[in-house]
Amino acid sequence: METCIRRGALDTLAPALSLALVAVAAAPAYAADGDSPPPKSWSETVKLSGHVETGLTLNTGNPTDGINFGHLFTDKAGEPQLNQVMLTVERPIDSASQNVDIGFKIQGMYGSDARYTHFLGELDGITNRRNQFDIVEAYVNAHLPILTSRGFDIKAGQFVTLEGAEVIDATGNFFYSHSYIFNYGIPFKHTGILTTIHVDKILDVYAGITSGVNTTLGSGDNNGSPSFHGGVGLNLMRGALTIFATTSIGPEIPRGTPGVRPNRDLRYLNDITVIWKINNRLTSTTDLNYIRDGGFNVSGGGFAQYFTYSINDQFGIGIRGEVWRDGDGFFVDAFPGNRDFVNAEKGLPAIVIGGGKTTYGAVTFGVNIKPLMPIKGAALNVRPEVRYDWSLNSTTPYAAGSHDHQFTVGADAVLTF
Repeated sequence: METCIRRGALDTLAPALSLALVAVAAAPAYAADGDSPPPKSWSETVKLSGHVETGLTLNTGNPTDGINFGHLFTDKAGEPQLNQVMLTVERPIDSASQNVDIGFKIQGMYGSDARYTHFLGELDGITNRRNQFDIVEAYVNAHLPILTSRGFDIKAGQFVTLEGAEVIDATGNFFYSHSYIFNYGIPFKHTGILTTIHVDKILDVYAGITSGVNTTLGSGDNNGSPSFHGGVGLNLMRGALTIFATTSIGPEIPRGTPGVRPNRDLRYLNDITVIWKINNRLTSTTDLNYIRDGGFNVSGGGFAQYFTYSINDQFGIGIRGEVWRDGDGFFVDAFPGNRDFVNAEKGLPAIVIGGGKTTYGAVTFGVNIKPLMPIKGAALNVRPEVRYDWSLNSTTPYAAGSHDHQFTVGADAVLTF
C-alpha cells in the first residue's frame, strides 16, 4: 500500500508551527501556585485561554478525489491541516452558588474546521479558502437561586449543542478524527435561549428555544421557524455515572426546497450519552443516536462505544468502535469545496458526494501523549491514531466510490495556553 503527502504540505505546516511557537512564547510564566492571589472581584474571575491544533491524515487507498470519506474535520487525505486556532474569553458561572451569578463566553476560531461549524449567515461567505474564521460560542448566562434548592440557569446567545459525546473544541476529545454520530447525527451549534433546572443532586432538566441547527436569526435562519432543544441529565453513583438524553426538534429544510414544507416538516435529532468512570483510570462512554427528517421521510442512526485508559499524567490509550446506518443514503456525504457544506445547508448549489444506502462501521485506536512543558500554563497533547472504516453491506463509498473500506493513519498536536 502506498501513501503520499500532497503538495503544499510545507506551506500549510509553516503557519501552524509559527502559531504554535508564538502561543508558547506568549504563555504567561508564573511562580509557584501559592504566589497567585485568590480572585477578589468579578472581573478577576474572567478567564482567557486558547489552543492551536494542526494535524495530518494519511489514507492508504490514495483516493483520487483526495477525500477521506466519512470524515469532516479530517477529510483531506495526505494534506496537513491547520484545524483550529481557538481563543476563549469567559467568566464561568457557579451553578452550585446560593447567590445570583452572572457570566459569559466568547469563543472564536480560525482554521480548516470552520468550514463545517459556521452559523449560517455569520462569517460563512467571506472567503473560499480552506482556513476560515468562525464564532463558536457567544452568550451570556446566569445562575439564579430560585425554583429549586439547587437553582436555575439560563443561557442566551449562540452556543454549542447539548448532544453527543464529542465536541468542536479539540481539547474536549480523546481522538483526532470524529465519529459518524458527531459528523452526521447531531447539530453543531444553536442560537437561542437554553434553561437548566437543577431539580436535585441527581436530575437536571434542559429546555430551550432555538433558531434551529447551525443557524442564526433573520437571514441566517434557512427557513425562519423555531426549534426545541433540551433533554435530561442524570448524575448517579456520586458522579461516576452520568446519563444525558437530549434532542433537537424543528424544521431544518432550507426554504425553497421543492416537494416539502420547509417551515413545517420536522427533523428529530436524538442522542443519549452514558459516561461511566469505572475507576480513576478507565472510562467507558456510550453514545446512542437516532435522526429522522419528516419532510424527506428519511432516517439514520447508530452507536459509538469508547474506552479510554489513563496510564499516567503523560500517556493515555483509547479505542472507539461504531456503527451508523444511513439506510436512505441521505445523511453521510462528503463536501470537496470549502463552501459546499454551508451552501448545502442553505439550499444553494453545492457539490455533495453521497455514500449511498450504507451501514458504516469504524474502529479507531488512539494514544494521547502529553509531554511535560517547561512553561507553566502551556500544555501539549499529541494524538496519533489508526482507523479502519468499512461498509457493512458491501457498498463502495470510499476511495472516490471504488472501495468498501478505508484505512487511515492520522495524528495531530494540540498546544494549549
